Amino acid sequence: MSGPPYVIRGSVSLPEAELMWRFSRSSGPGGQHVNTSDSQVELRFDLAKTEALPQVWKDRALERLANRLVGGVVSVRASEHRSQWRNRETAAVRLASLLAEATAPPPRARRKSKVPRGINERRLREKKQRAETKRGRTGRDWS
Repeated sequence: MSGPPYVIRGSVSLPEAELMWRFSRSSGPGGQHVNTSDSQVELRFDLAKTEALPQVWKDRALERLANRLVGGVVSVRASEHRSQWRNRETAAVRLASLLAEATAPPPRARRKSKVPRGINERRLREKKQRAETKRGRTGRDWS
């Protein structure tokens, strides 16, 4: 498949030479040739041995995708479409987005901020007023 390069992020893309394709028959209903053609696609990418990713990204992806890896290889399947070509496109895009998400830098840590004194004082003042209003509603002097 010599289609467009599947960009992970920035100038880094999936190398065509490192992608391993496997085709099999799709499951599910259909008739007259639908289930007899090899339209299901399994795309495998050896994440542990690749040289296409920077080492920092590679380590991050290996850590985040640890539960999906089998021997350092990440695998993606696609069988939504009847066309093998469209399933190939879907699998490649899915793998690229999975790697983009796995190699993304961690979010910045949230800095705790202190509640401004004026806001806290206003909250307490309103709370006292509300309590006074409710205290005035008691029916002790009503007969």
